[in-house]
Amino acid sequence: MQTIQWNDFEKVELRVGKIVRAEVFTEARKPAYILHVDFGPEFGIKKSSAQITEHYDVETLPGMLVVGVLNFPSKQIGPIQSECLITGFADENGHVVLSVPDKDVPLGSKLF
Repeated sequence: MQTIQWNDFEKVELRVGKIVRAEVFTEARKPAYILHVDFGPEFGIKKSSAQITEHYDVETLPGMLVVGVLNFPSKQIGPIQSECLITGFADENGHVVLSVPDKDVPLGSKLF
């Protein structure tokens, strides 16, 4: 594991958002959803592609709080421009489980 300095960590904009819409990403090579995540008035709604189909359904995702990285450059993924990275952990089978706050916090709050 590589050691980083505190100021390196401070550069990463890990912020809380709320999924407002989720849809099946039919053009994706691997099963995925397109998430529309509201990061509050300062950052707005951002899109992201997420390979989370093993543990989540599009019907249950709206309203869920998630943690996203907002200061990566946008990335073209098939026909969509992914504007943030939604974070998660791999389970024992390599399927992603979302990183989520366990209490309500203001949208756009930074992880520290």
